[in-house]
Amino acid sequence: MRAVAAVDLGASSGRVVRGLIGDGLKVEEVHRFPNGPVHLRDTLHWDVPGLYREVLTGLRRAGEVDSIGIDSWAVDYGLLDARGRLLDNPVHYRDSRTEGITPPDGLYEINGLQFQPFNTMFQLMAEPLLPQAAQLLLIPDLLSYWLTGERGAEYTNATTTGLIDVRTGQWSSELTRDLPSNLLPDLRHPGDPAGVYNGVPVTAVGSHDTASAVVAVPAENERFAYISCGTWSLVGVELSAPVLTAESKAANFTNEGGVDGTIRYLRNVMGLWLLQESLRVWDAGLEPLLREAGHATGSVFDPNDPVFVPPGDMPARIQERCGKTMTRPEIVRSILDSLAIAHRDAIADAQRLSGKEVEVVHIVGGGSRNELLCQLTADACGLPVVAGPAEATALGNVLVQARAVGAAQGTLTDLRKLVRESQPLRRYLPR
Repeated sequence: MRAVAAVDLGASSGRVVRGLIGDGLKVEEVHRFPNGPVHLRDTLHWDVPGLYREVLTGLRRAGEVDSIGIDSWAVDYGLLDARGRLLDNPVHYRDSRTEGITPPDGLYEINGLQFQPFNTMFQLMAEPLLPQAAQLLLIPDLLSYWLTGERGAEYTNATTTGLIDVRTGQWSSELTRDLPSNLLPDLRHPGDPAGVYNGVPVTAVGSHDTASAVVAVPAENERFAYISCGTWSLVGVELSAPVLTAESKAANFTNEGGVDGTIRYLRNVMGLWLLQESLRVWDAGLEPLLREAGHATGSVFDPNDPVFVPPGDMPARIQERCGKTMTRPEIVRSILDSLAIAHRDAIADAQRLSGKEVEVVHIVGGGSRNELLCQLTADACGLPVVAGPAEATALGNVLVQARAVGAAQGTLTDLRKLVRESQPLRRYLPR
């Protein structure tokens, strides 16, 4: 058996997982910790030094391993000065500083990304510290740098910045011409070495958490759609080349880099953030509300309405958009019904725009544990849904490391076979 440590940072929590690969694939969570925004005066930040402290704790608890890999959410970054020191705590993508920014003409034809005002390139337009910065590191790369002293930009996450030419897979000279020289480090790809920490190799993985999650989709063939369901729902298909048509742009689809040169052709749907923020406001537990929501009647609203992006009173905003007062179970049902419809629409559009046929929908991530959401998605799509693994991101992180250290072999198809054979899955049929 070979052991690796996967650091998996989400927008609401982080964890360190010890993965064992040999006679099968096993993962064990050795450390979990909260993650959330911090208001410093009028700006929303991440406590990245605090996250680093938790990462070190998790790596100690992981014990002896053959490799370390780090993934996190996308787009956010830290700026370093000429001596390699962090200029300020990274700003949270839900901060209001990019409100009102509009994309320049011709952007989609270069980077292939759906417009999201918090993408890195738009954050840089509102970045007051940019003139003082010597280099930018995305969150996983920043943590890796603190571990190893080595700098780089992992490709799958770099494609979310809006600064990569999706056709060449390199930093776009056109889109980066107004940035300070050497601000963006050299690219590295999943499986590449990323330095050494305490004698242990650090390996670049699919450092955008969705890229790692898609590695662990337990698909049997290419005719699948995936929903990486957590704070966001990332809904799409896996392609070999980007789709850069006017129709794709109008449908707000994004072309992000995946492991092994694949394209994650997907649409961002607001996801379980709607439910998480509602529960926070109510100071309530989820399971009793889900049981009641199963018998409730909800209203459908657009979960991608920008009004739902910032933190705050989510139930009030949902009721305002639905035009009526609802009970808590009705609000929960409305959220899940609306997400299921958004999942259906995204999968239908992905098929239409890419020409790829879908026979099954895979829901991975924490949302795969939500039985009501999985069944509603199967009903809405009219397709079978396979739910699991819930820990897909950590598993994808582990699998890329396992291949790098020689404990696993082959293509994504081979890695996914390991997931099917080792992880519990549940199938939902449309009613």
